[in-house]
Amino acid sequence: MADSGHYYNGKRLHVNVTYSVPLVASDRADFMVRREVMSSGCMSLQEHDDRTAPQFRNRKGRGSHKGRSYERSRRDRQRGGHSVGFGGPGPRSSLDDIDVTMSDSSQDNSSQHRFNPYGRPFRKGGDGRFDRDRRQGKGGGGGRGGGFRGGDRGGAGNGGGGRSRSGWFKVTIPHGRKYDKKWLLPALQSICTVPYSPVQYHVEHSRVHFYVDDSSVATALHKCSHKITDTDGYKVEVHVNPSAPPSFLITELKPEHLEHLRQCMAKRFDGSQQALDLNNIRTDPDLVSQNIEVILNRKTNMEAVIKIIEENIPELTGLNLSNNRIYKLDDLTDLVSKAPNLKTINLSHNELKSDRELDKIKGLKLVELWLNRNPLCDFFKDQASYISAVRQRFPRLLKLDGHDLPPPIGFDVETPTVIPPCKGSCFGSDEIKVLILRFLAQYYSIYDSGNRQPLLDAYHDGASLSLTTPYTTQNPSRSSLGEYHKDTRNLKRIKDTTVRFRLLKHTRLNVVAFLNELPKTQHDIASLNVDVNTFTNTLLSFTVSGVFKEVAVDGKSRESTMAFSRVFVTVPAGNSGLCIVNDQLFIRMATTEEIRRAFVAPAPTPSSSPVPTLTAPQQEMLTAFSQKSGMNLEWSQKCLQDNEWDFNRAAQVFTQLKTDGKIPDVAFLK
Repeated sequence: MADSGHYYNGKRLHVNVTYSVPLVASDRADFMVRREVMSSGCMSLQEHDDRTAPQFRNRKGRGSHKGRSYERSRRDRQRGGHSVGFGGPGPRSSLDDIDVTMSDSSQDNSSQHRFNPYGRPFRKGGDGRFDRDRRQGKGGGGGRGGGFRGGDRGGAGNGGGGRSRSGWFKVTIPHGRKYDKKWLLPALQSICTVPYSPVQYHVEHSRVHFYVDDSSVATALHKCSHKITDTDGYKVEVHVNPSAPPSFLITELKPEHLEHLRQCMAKRFDGSQQALDLNNIRTDPDLVSQNIEVILNRKTNMEAVIKIIEENIPELTGLNLSNNRIYKLDDLTDLVSKAPNLKTINLSHNELKSDRELDKIKGLKLVELWLNRNPLCDFFKDQASYISAVRQRFPRLLKLDGHDLPPPIGFDVETPTVIPPCKGSCFGSDEIKVLILRFLAQYYSIYDSGNRQPLLDAYHDGASLSLTTPYTTQNPSRSSLGEYHKDTRNLKRIKDTTVRFRLLKHTRLNVVAFLNELPKTQHDIASLNVDVNTFTNTLLSFTVSGVFKEVAVDGKSRESTMAFSRVFVTVPAGNSGLCIVNDQLFIRMATTEEIRRAFVAPAPTPSSSPVPTLTAPQQEMLTAFSQKSGMNLEWSQKCLQDNEWDFNRAAQVFTQLKTDGKIPDVAFLK
């Protein structure tokens, strides 16, 4: 006897509850519940329930009314308000001195075995996952005896108390991929009340699965859900469902069955087309008459089919696997090596749910594929994205679901090739070479100086400039390109046409003003590569690429080395000059190889007079050597000095070094 006080609308209720429980060691025992409710001018809306009340967790945005809604729905089920709920008498008109007997003699079997071992609360819109199918109880005559959700619930007569017909249960850990197996299994075993050995532990997408073959283990594992906390503070969920035995335990086809299957496949093979039709093979009359069940979504059955293909028709070019309830393509990966000539495959009218399954057979050189009437087809926003996703796996595909596709664009390279090394600058003619090298020497001499204002003379009045950095989804402020990223006009990142126009720098005043705002730099002149794109009498377009590093105010260079590519579109200016009308600058981080080769040669020291004080004969020899060799005065003087001003010997050394390619392009910048 227990006496407890409850409040309802400010009034105190006195509830006396008497439990009479027979001492019978069986979960089919009778229960007598006697309750007396005494109140003054009010009615209690609370009933006694011999089950353990579910524990609700506070959730953001969900008040306590959620619990009250559950109580109301639970009362409705107990009072017979739902045909599939717990059994019991109809609506009660009075709560005073009511005796309720719950025993095997009750006509409604759903009232038996009231102690639900899972104790999961009703969930709105859910399936009652574990307790819904246990309501028929243990030994409940012809009712269902399965205690888990799934295709295999217990059979008639002896329900098995929650045991699946196969005796196997599949345990699933959502998001289990992130857990180490050596941590997860011991953690579960430490709190599981029944010892167990997991069978076929494996990871599928983000989930972890394994099997157990005992209903008591399944019950105990289910109770472990939300009992383990991982290192991130999240509770580990454990889902348990009845299941067919693990795939490796399913009995393989018997030898006599394999012979019937081989004969069946021979009838379905078209030798003229080298095509095999296995459409809906499970209903083939020849197999059904022999009571042979061939289910191609079973690993052993698919392996048997592929083995027959390998041994008898390895030259197969077409395979129809439609209408076989195939939901994954793991078992088809062997086709890549067992049927290398396969060009057409029909997977329509199956149960493939994701285009990622196609990755498992993308080694096939397919030209025709059928995927229609699979769930995966419904996840694409339009036909173009569907075709793109499929062709990403099969670039040679010409026909999809019976519809012709445009011819693929690509390179049919069977063997890997080595990309030849870069051949250096390409000018087109010596005249253009002299013109561009002289222009670049002047331009970067000013650009790397402390003042870029003199570059006004290099730009046309209506010139324009744009700056671009690589597209990235990361925070650009953490990159060394952060200074440049704010002004980047990368069209992949900038979609707004107004912003695109604003990021263009128009007129030479705005161009040079913008260049003055960029960090101070030092370019490696020896790293410059020049490619002439277009050359006419009125226009010269060329691309310059190389490396540079930023220079701090105190003169010390930063550690990061950057690479650039710059397209200059120029027009003739003066007698032998160039004027920039369009400047496109692209900046990125340098590669490891570019960093290794950068700034190896000492940078030339700018000076107002490149020729020091020399005697008249030396100056005359220097001028002549520069004209004949094509080198500038600084490098010509170095060559003469290294050879003690012997003109002929210096000429021989120059010729040999030039033949060996050991003279950098910077030597010819004038």
